Amino acid sequence: MHVIRNLFQQTYSGKTSLTIGNFDGIHLGHQHLLRQVVEDARAHNRTPAVVTFQPHPRQVLHPETRILYISSWEERLALMGDLGIELVAVVRFTPEVANLSAEAFVRALIDRLGMEALWVGPDFALGRGREGDIPHLRALADRLGFTFHVVPPFEVDGEPVHSSRIRYLVGEKGDMRAAARLLGRCFSLSGIVVHGDGRGRQIGIPTANLAVAPNRLLPANGVYATWAILDGERWPSATNVGIRPTVSGDNPIRTVETHIIGLRRNLYYQLIRLEFVERLRPEKRFANIDELKRQIREDVARAAQILAYEECDIFSGKTRAE
Repeated sequence: MHVIRNLFQQTYSGKTSLTIGNFDGIHLGHQHLLRQVVEDARAHNRTPAVVTFQPHPRQVLHPETRILYISSWEERLALMGDLGIELVAVVRFTPEVANLSAEAFVRALIDRLGMEALWVGPDFALGRGREGDIPHLRALADRLGFTFHVVPPFEVDGEPVHSSRIRYLVGEKGDMRAAARLLGRCFSLSGIVVHGDGRGRQIGIPTANLAVAPNRLLPANGVYATWAILDGERWPSATNVGIRPTVSGDNPIRTVETHIIGLRRNLYYQLIRLEFVERLRPEKRFANIDELKRQIREDVARAAQILAYEECDIFSGKTRAE
């Protein structure tokens, strides 16, 4: 995949069919749109391309807004590549870019990316004050000579798939199965294993503490059955997200720590990706350490039982029985 780091400083020499958006999560709706772009590009000997924004436009237009991402930039690139996208062009979003007219922005796509076809969703708009709505873009397509396609909403259970719904299911409800139905795969987090307080090892249930990027969406506090991917190998695991109220003291912070079932080796400074399959229970305070240990052993056993039958299946919209 070729990545243009700044659209307004670089030019692509080929011809493209493209779409525009943030594509956080690359959920089933995104996948449906991207597949249309890829099919169109291949049918007309063009490059399938995506134009996206960094930072997120809301961070520039509404700097008080904190955005937590479903997927990292690297994950989005990988998922788009899996779908057949060959070119990603980044727009460095600034107040000056926000003030561009729709026509100026579209002309930049034609001049710099060789855009011959533009694919969008039904609620899409671009340009200053969102002036480039669907009717405006149709008129620009007729005048500037590119084809314009509007893809109907992609629905699951009769409702359109949106990133905001996934954020709610993951971050507020901890409903990982419902989120997976919209993502087409299990929600995942990646992080480097760092030193914690060592309490897991002290109670005989060692855990790997993950340093997760601060702008990533975390699941609602609780204990989850997860797959841990380490050096290309998949391990069943039980993961706690939260403040560990039984042992954290007066200044708790949210952490992500996982017990990898059957693995006993030094994991410090290694990268682990966690795929969240099912929430086992909310986080809770226990009366003492012995009660906590008993509950953790029950959590680990239940996670192992669940994961013996299921695996996160990329782009299927569900988990599958092995």
